[in-house]
Amino acid sequence: MLEIKHLSYQVEGESGEELGILNDVSLTVADHQFVVITGPNGGGKTTLAKAIMGLVRPTGGTIAWNGTDITGLDITQRARLGVSYGFQQPPRFKGLRVRDLLALAAGSEKLTRVGLCAADYIDREVDASLSGGEVKRIEIATILARKSGLMIFDEPEAGIDLWSFSNLIQVFEHLHEKINGSIIIISHQERILDIADRIIVLADGRIQTQGTRD
Repeated sequence: MLEIKHLSYQVEGESGEELGILNDVSLTVADHQFVVITGPNGGGKTTLAKAIMGLVRPTGGTIAWNGTDITGLDITQRARLGVSYGFQQPPRFKGLRVRDLLALAAGSEKLTRVGLCAADYIDREVDASLSGGEVKRIEIATILARKSGLMIFDEPEAGIDLWSFSNLIQVFEHLHEKINGSIIIISHQERILDIADRIIVLADGRIQTQGTRD
């Protein structure tokens, strides 16, 4: 279970004033729950996801995963506890092959699940020769391979063609049904909202409302 209590994240503005990116955010994601966080651009969605993963350090509040306070832990420590993160714009690794990346995660069969032929991609480098959509799908495949307890995806539909997006919806449905982990997705896409257990609307750094789609 993920428990976030009174989470805040402030940055200093150009005139020295404090700007609240996250403002007293509290939420719980139960075991095996599929949660979609949506809301207007600039509302704090990606910052919240990065705070959970440890990519930004909150200025207030706490984050607990399965009863362990992870607020002060770094990314590696959180990953070892079973937290995974899919970037909105995945990084590229010149000199690192897809085979190597997936081996670190646990297997190449996940490429097919995200709409890529393993034989065509397994020996390619994860560099600028791959399109944004290809890199995105490879990153999703590595997260699937890890079978993490908490999987966070930041706009997984970004840069993906319509056919692959339809396939991706099936992947998330399968994950929700078969995998024991919890899923958090940042998205505006109606088809992703349709399959969520709970939808959270985040705007101005605050949770405005949450509940089922209905």
